Amino acid sequence: MWATCNVKVRDCLAAASVTLRRCLKLGVAMAKSKFEYVRDFEADDTCLAHCWVVVRLDGRNFHRFAEKHNFAKPNDSRALHLMTKCAQTVMQELEDIVIAYGQSDEYSFVFKRKTNWFKRRASKFMTHVASQFASSYVFYWRDYFEEQPLLYPPGFDGRVVVYPSNQTLKDYLSWRQADCHINNLYNTVFWALVQQSGLTPAQAQERLQGTLAADKNEILFSEFNINYNDEPLMYRKGTVLIWQKVGEVTTKEVKLPAEMEGKKMAVIRTRTKPVPLYCDIIGDAFWKEHPEILHEDS
Repeated sequence: MWATCNVKVRDCLAAASVTLRRCLKLGVAMAKSKFEYVRDFEADDTCLAHCWVVVRLDGRNFHRFAEKHNFAKPNDSRALHLMTKCAQTVMQELEDIVIAYGQSDEYSFVFKRKTNWFKRRASKFMTHVASQFASSYVFYWRDYFEEQPLLYPPGFDGRVVVYPSNQTLKDYLSWRQADCHINNLYNTVFWALVQQSGLTPAQAQERLQGTLAADKNEILFSEFNINYNDEPLMYRKGTVLIWQKVGEVTTKEVKLPAEMEGKKMAVIRTRTKPVPLYCDIIGDAFWKEHPEILHEDS
């Protein structure tokens, strides 16, 4: 009797296996169609291997956006902190980003040299970063602009550039920080002339035409008693985001064997998170302090 049952079970399993194979073969055949040739028109946008992949986002028409939403001039700390929050969200979602740098309405994200995310397709890098950043900007808006409603959705454009060596990557980030300094110095003087001296924007622009950094510093100090070097580092240097271990204090209920009720105790847990720094990245000191950023196996 048992031998007969075993034979029947074996025959049923064999029949089921044959049926499954036939279904799978049919499924493969059905998945293809005469229209699949259109995939041949897709451009190959694979980023070069063993290169740093950098995605830079810029706010689209943010001069108008800032005016419509009453951003403080020359710098609005709320807006800058919101940008950094969005960048942190991007890094937490895409953990192959080793460093990010932001200033004004832009942010750059550097992916590992050996990253294989999205099969290194440039379009995937750019669209994932841009969509995550833009949605985060809307999602966290109320946390930073409590009194100011979001009047319309912001937009961000992006580009992908690959850098073949550590030095070219460092030069790229140095370029963005130098740009931050140049723009912020100009804006600081410009808005001081407009807000405190009563000049029109056109008059302030004419006053600053052809001036050098030393001239702008002199105007700030002699006319407004402002020492540019005393301005917040976030404005002058921009924001650097790197991964660091952070201790987080949480409350946990602990119940001892001899006690009926548990006690709430503070517990410190260490997590690695993207942390903002306001420092110089043009010199060598930063890179010597954080060698893990450029390490091949970071």
